[in-house]
Amino acid sequence: MKRQRGHKARLCLTPAQTRVAEEQGHAARALWNLVHDWWTMLPKERRNLAAADEAIRQGRKDLPWLGSLPAQAAQAVLKTYFQAWKNCWDGRAQAPNFKARFHSRTAIDIPQGRDLQIARLNRRWGRMWAPKIGHVLFRWTRNLPVGKHADKDNRVTGARLVKEADGWHVVFRVRTEMPEPDRHTGPTVGIDRGIAKPLALSDGTFREHGPWLTEGEAERLRRLEKSRERKRRARKPGEKRSRRLTHTYDRIAQLRATAKRRAVDWQHKTTTSIAETFSRIAVEDLAVIHMVKSARGTVETPGTGVRQKAGLNRAIAGEAWGRTVAMLEYKAAERGGLVVRVPAPHTSQRCSACGVITPGSRESQARFVCKNPACRFEAHADTNAGRNIDHAAGQAVSGRGDLGDTRSAKRQPPTGPPAA
Repeated sequence: MKRQRGHKARLCLTPAQTRVAEEQGHAARALWNLVHDWWTMLPKERRNLAAADEAIRQGRKDLPWLGSLPAQAAQAVLKTYFQAWKNCWDGRAQAPNFKARFHSRTAIDIPQGRDLQIARLNRRWGRMWAPKIGHVLFRWTRNLPVGKHADKDNRVTGARLVKEADGWHVVFRVRTEMPEPDRHTGPTVGIDRGIAKPLALSDGTFREHGPWLTEGEAERLRRLEKSRERKRRARKPGEKRSRRLTHTYDRIAQLRATAKRRAVDWQHKTTTSIAETFSRIAVEDLAVIHMVKSARGTVETPGTGVRQKAGLNRAIAGEAWGRTVAMLEYKAAERGGLVVRVPAPHTSQRCSACGVITPGSRESQARFVCKNPACRFEAHADTNAGRNIDHAAGQAVSGRGDLGDTRSAKRQPPTGPPAA
């Protein structure tokens, strides 16, 4: 089967190359906004790719600063914008909107892989070609199908230059052909996602992590955020942002980027281990976007527990539950496994041993004791929820519809003894 994956590497740009890259990035963002205005002002019957392409060609002639963006990168902006509308029409995303300068990520597309001219220089560094930027160095951390190792089924199909808080990166689009995986023969597992226990498995084990920032980094972030608020209050309405405030924003973004890199690294290692061990992985079908809604309310009907709910929302967002499931899905599929989404209601209230929901069984955040006199089952509350999720995965329907896989048609027993 063919596999499409992205590989991210850090770029090493000279000051001159950095200036050119930033010019191209701002031109790409401005072109997106111009295309968006042109698209939304036209009548529906006149909106099509051919007319948009002609408008972009004319805009590059009339606006000299758009010439800093390579022609192929400009075409990629149009394709990305049209794909965003297709995702909206299919119900997978919201409608595309204006990209603000300080609230959008700077990116430049290189749609043709043959233009990259990738070469490995030594064990640590590789070299690639970026249009109008020249040859640039990037950190070589994974073998890429280039040179004699590339063919029509194994090759780099394109790339995107991305500016983040810690500098410029390149994301290669890599297409490889791999044999169809054999069916995974390992045990099944249910996973309960939480805050105190990030991942609680139905076999009684947990996957935990510490703080993403050290004590010194966390204290530095706290002081920078206090400094940011003082400088923001000192600004007059409409006054231009000072360089000191901009520098403070950049330092905050760098620390948060460090925390995110560590979180993604932990998620990759943990999900790889789970996908290699278990054949069927069951998770709750959670609508996370509704779980992190604010409790602020309105002036007429103010909310209650606003600060507590805000802290809970930050904790949920910090765990990135959706990203964990997305990693599990593609890693399990590559190993012949399956990820099943099951309905979330009552997974933490139901006893996984007798299947009865008895009021008061959830004695605390971490302890579950079944109040059914004929059962009296005891376990960690998250482990009990994981066992219920594993049991529910034996049904042929998930929270999003039919699973369409016979491997989940029967109820399966727990994979191990519960944790007392």
